[in-house]
Amino acid sequence: MYTPKFNQIADRATLLETMRSYPFAILFGAETATHLPLLVKDGGEHGMLEGHFAHANHHWQALAGRETLVVFPGPHTYVSPSLYVEELSVPTWNYIAIHAYGTLELIEDHDGKQHLVEELIAANEPRYLPRWQAFADGYKRTMLTGIMGFRIPIARIEGKFKISQNRPEQDRVNVRNAQAAGSDDQRELARWMDRFGLTQNGNRGNATPESRNQ
Repeated sequence: MYTPKFNQIADRATLLETMRSYPFAILFGAETATHLPLLVKDGGEHGMLEGHFAHANHHWQALAGRETLVVFPGPHTYVSPSLYVEELSVPTWNYIAIHAYGTLELIEDHDGKQHLVEELIAANEPRYLPRWQAFADGYKRTMLTGIMGFRIPIARIEGKFKISQNRPEQDRVNVRNAQAAGSDDQRELARWMDRFGLTQNGNRGNATPESRNQ
């Protein structure tokens, strides 16, 4: 991923938090892609990803034992040049994206898949978990037969937070204020600008070491 230095975020905790905030990811490999909700776990050097394919989606067969690129698309938005002080300016797009790489390992056993499903339910709708657990074992076994679980220990990771770091202070203030009054994605990006201390509205004490050096 092309990432200028001022857009790079390498802080491990920030990257894990961001992936958990936007867990609907894309797995790339073998000339195709699959969109899946993932669990992001705090294990290993860079973290661990877990999820499952539909068994009928043969992408899992192509990826098993191979390095896989997992893309986490975050919030994104158009940025109007009318927000910049300099009249000779052009439009751009602000966004957050994380690319994680690792070798995909299959989770094929019944107990492993059941634990994975229960963790996914707990992460997304914990109140539903007792209902799933109360289903007859035969029904759950049939449902679990229809999926193939996997884990990906993250071997390397790239975080790109393109949130106007390269613009002058007044431009950043203008972008931040416009986004804070906009869509859900725009408000999310404004919050990240505040968090990294990119405007006078931000709390510089919460910025990561990487963002302070940008």
